[in-house]
Amino acid sequence: MHKKFKAIFSMLLVTLLIFAGCSTGGANTNESKESADKNSEVVFYVTRHGKTMFNTVHRAQGWSDTPLTDDGVKVAEQLGKGLKKEQINFTSAYSSDAGRARETARLALINNGQSDVTVKESKNLREVCFGSYEGEHDEVMWGDAGKELGYDSYEEYMKAIGSGESSVPEMLGALKKIDTSGMSEEWDTVKERMQKELKSIAEETAKEGGGNVLVVAHGMSILSMISDMTDETPEGGQLANASVTKITYKNGKFKVNEVGNMAYVESGASKE
Repeated sequence: MHKKFKAIFSMLLVTLLIFAGCSTGGANTNESKESADKNSEVVFYVTRHGKTMFNTVHRAQGWSDTPLTDDGVKVAEQLGKGLKKEQINFTSAYSSDAGRARETARLALINNGQSDVTVKESKNLREVCFGSYEGEHDEVMWGDAGKELGYDSYEEYMKAIGSGESSVPEMLGALKKIDTSGMSEEWDTVKERMQKELKSIAEETAKEGGGNVLVVAHGMSILSMISDMTDETPEGGQLANASVTKITYKNGKFKVNEVGNMAYVESGASKE
């Protein structure tokens, strides 16, 4: 009886050890996967959309939308050709839900030889909303914001912006006060939604092994997104159409590598 009990006890012990080993092995596997996910590098190629009709006639274009002009189509195609020349392939692509961003992404992917990549749209990647000033002449919108801040004219306010005496965040704050629709957005609001979306895409891509991601958004919203990531600013203070801002994500951290780079467009144009 005693021997039989010892035999049963030994079998139970072996069984427990086997299950314990399986459990420990599973935990190590999960930890290894989480570590690999965290260490997978994600490289964002964040670009501003191509030139549009409202860009051409100098009207405020935030949540409102107008189509790409012929020049806008051309620069988006050149961007794609330049990316192809540099052999940059994308694991995924995103854009705001504005037609100008979606079309720029589509044209860039086609000319990069990746027409099979689906462009995922997100409202969080939209441009700043200018409320009741949507579609208004830039001079009127900026002039009114300047007057709210104590400047006598549009020209005077533009000089203040150019010299650094005033700033775009201040301008958006003033616009928020005078916008009759109550829909206009302030700088920090846009920065928060843009960074939230970037982080979400980064984490999802890292879990899938990392890689290059194309993101097509808008000039002011992109600048707000990177405003506390880097001190670098684009030439002239604004992003050119189809310029690339390169951002890497690794170990849970973002690093801005370049801002407003037009080299890809120039490279694509040189092939024509």
